[in-house]
Amino acid sequence: MVIPNFVRQALAGEPITVFGDGKQSRAFTHVSDVVDALLKLVIEPKAIGQVINIGNEQEISIEQLALRVRELSGSKSIVKYIPYEEAYESGFEDMPRRVPDLTRAVGLIGYAPRHSLDDILTQVIDYCRNK
Repeated sequence: MVIPNFVRQALAGEPITVFGDGKQSRAFTHVSDVVDALLKLVIEPKAIGQVINIGNEQEISIEQLALRVRELSGSKSIVKYIPYEEAYESGFEDMPRRVPDLTRAVGLIGYAPRHSLDDILTQVIDYCRNK
């Protein structure tokens, strides 16, 4: 939900809300890349019983993501940092890095995501603008 929230805030000229320091990193994947991979995996006998990551290895920090959304949307929004202590209940812990290991998917079905992060962001921005 990070991307749609950032886009909505940027298009509305509101502050783009980043929880924590923004240094945590993620890798985002286009849904059509996931669907294509799943359709190939369900007919691949060697995939039976395997745990297989599908995703994208293009890693970006949440702070960089907010800035990229702002740039691609042409927004003048500021990036507002909200400490985890203010946003979540006590004891909340965030993973500093979430990037999938695609080794099995590549080996089984030759998986490679077709959409870049900019492709994803541009599509979400266009969708939200036209909604």
